[in-house]
Amino acid sequence: MENNSARKKKSFFDGPLFKTRIKSANAKLFPEGVIGYFIGPTLALLTNSILAAYLNQYMTDVLNMTTWAPEFFKWLPVVSVIFVVLGNIVVGRLMDKCKTKAGKARPLMLVAIPLAILALLLLFVLSPFTTDTVATEKHMLSMIFIAIGYNLWFAIAYPFYFTSHSALVNLSTRNSKDRSLLATIANATALAAMGASSMVLPFLAGRFLLTGDLQASYNAWKIFVIALIVVNTLGIIIEFYFTRERITEESFKKEETQDGETAVVKAEEKKKSVSLGQQIKACFKDKYWWIIVVFFFLYQLGGMLKNISQPYYCKLMFFDAANNCYSNQHGQDLMGTLSIIGAIPTALGMVIAWPLSNKIGKGKAILLGSILAVAGGVIGFIDSTNFAVVVTSFVIKALGSTPAMYLSLALLADVLDHQEAMHGFRTDGFTMTIYGAIMAGMTGIATGVLNIVLDAIGYVAPDAAGMFHPTALMQSAMPWVFIGGETICYGIIVLIFLFMGVEKFTALDHKAIVKDQKAKAEAEGREYLDPATVLAMQEEEANAEAEKQRIAELQAKCAKNNLNFEDEEAKYQAALAVKQKAADEKKAVAEEKKRAAEEAKAAAYNALSEQKRAEIEAKRAAKAEKKAKREAAALADFNKLRVKCKQTPLEPETEAAAAE
Repeated sequence: MENNSARKKKSFFDGPLFKTRIKSANAKLFPEGVIGYFIGPTLALLTNSILAAYLNQYMTDVLNMTTWAPEFFKWLPVVSVIFVVLGNIVVGRLMDKCKTKAGKARPLMLVAIPLAILALLLLFVLSPFTTDTVATEKHMLSMIFIAIGYNLWFAIAYPFYFTSHSALVNLSTRNSKDRSLLATIANATALAAMGASSMVLPFLAGRFLLTGDLQASYNAWKIFVIALIVVNTLGIIIEFYFTRERITEESFKKEETQDGETAVVKAEEKKKSVSLGQQIKACFKDKYWWIIVVFFFLYQLGGMLKNISQPYYCKLMFFDAANNCYSNQHGQDLMGTLSIIGAIPTALGMVIAWPLSNKIGKGKAILLGSILAVAGGVIGFIDSTNFAVVVTSFVIKALGSTPAMYLSLALLADVLDHQEAMHGFRTDGFTMTIYGAIMAGMTGIATGVLNIVLDAIGYVAPDAAGMFHPTALMQSAMPWVFIGGETICYGIIVLIFLFMGVEKFTALDHKAIVKDQKAKAEAEGREYLDPATVLAMQEEEANAEAEKQRIAELQAKCAKNNLNFEDEEAKYQAALAVKQKAADEKKAVAEEKKRAAEEAKAAAYNALSEQKRAEIEAKRAAKAEKKAKREAAALADFNKLRVKCKQTPLEPETEAAAAE
């Protein structure tokens, strides 16, 4: 009874309905990686990718707002950034305070669903339409609905989803390799969603959604958005059920109740959560935090300037020789073609980014990629109306951007781990608030920049035949938005990443975190169990529970279909034995190959002359000495920071401890 009374009131999200379907202690490619980090987020992120690419075109080329509401069109995304930032701050604080068995980030995803539905309905379905070119009452109502819907999506609904989604990689596991796997998949998800909106939709948009017939396009958008609502909702639900916050679960411990059942209660019920002020103070004093935040700002700004200006660039810069005009359809087709070609090096980068980072580090890989991206941007200015030149520029920039795309979230996780090692607490709430504000708010900033440029160059919607009539001013301005913006951003990233060195502390950070957790457990008078052990115990219990459930389901099936349970169970066990035998044989073959390779390597080494072996050993010794010096220097720097942050320093690791 004493245990029960000590427990806090259960959260709504503590119920079995919201229990994750992921039972494994370690993050795995399937189902967690494939379903939870790829399929679900791809469907959920698709809507925002389409809004980022097409909402502006919807306002210019369907609602014709540049004619009857140019100031509203120009300043809406800029002013809304204020609400986007505030919305992300609120979501970040809610995430800090939301501590349930389901996690602290995942529950907020479900909150995003009704908000997203209402926002999309206001933007595309409920806002009235008219072909009048002067302001009317319908136009006023349309502006009100669009302003509310725009801010409801970008400042509330999307932050509820995206801030939570972005935090999952950091909260998924402390295992660096597993986290890297999930980070790669998470970034590939963003690429997949963006690819669907930029590679597939352009070929359909010019024929159905942006035809030049304003009324027909408006009606088509209504149907299209209802389909998007279904896809978005399904994606969020899938991601919720097939992800798991293992680091959040570390704040819970297992206690035995009087009746012998296992209950999960908060390990630090009486301890207050880390305040926003503490998190801000820790972040503002951390140079690596500033570098990664400025990086995300520049990376997202450059990418959004490129993405939202791409359709306008393709329509205004590339002449349709076959029809002797600049046409909407020709521009959309070239936009899709450009995106498809650009996706090839991006997909290739997914394969080479992690091997490269394992060799030289994530920070250096991003630095080298950014240098390549700058070179690609310079090429684009050679002839910005030549499609072949622009494609070449686009491809080189895409290849250069892949390390930033695939490695940045994992590098951010390293920064958060470093802060935990320095201060004894994590800053996920504040950091992901800033990250979410940048990711969501940059759409508004980039759109505002584009809209100001469009207004300055006198952009007008295509005529009824879908034709454009670009001026020299338009064709001189657009390359600076589409090519120049991203190139300048990567140039600045090159400069700041010369000082990104957080990875040299990664191993020390993990040791310090374990040391602090042990000290806390000792102070509280409880046995310390490392996260890997706790997760392994939880996996064992989950497997046992799943086995009970399987047997119960089989018994019910046998009773319903008049089958013999023993016979059916024997069939299952026989199939399981065959599967296990195949797995064991595969493992044995792999081990034999590894042993044979090691023996061949040893034989090749022994076959060398004594002088050659001596040279190799000398090189190994020199390499080991350099490594030892680097580690000693890193430890000294690390301990200086620990002492400065009022934490106890780490002792140099003995050979016995290292072996253990």
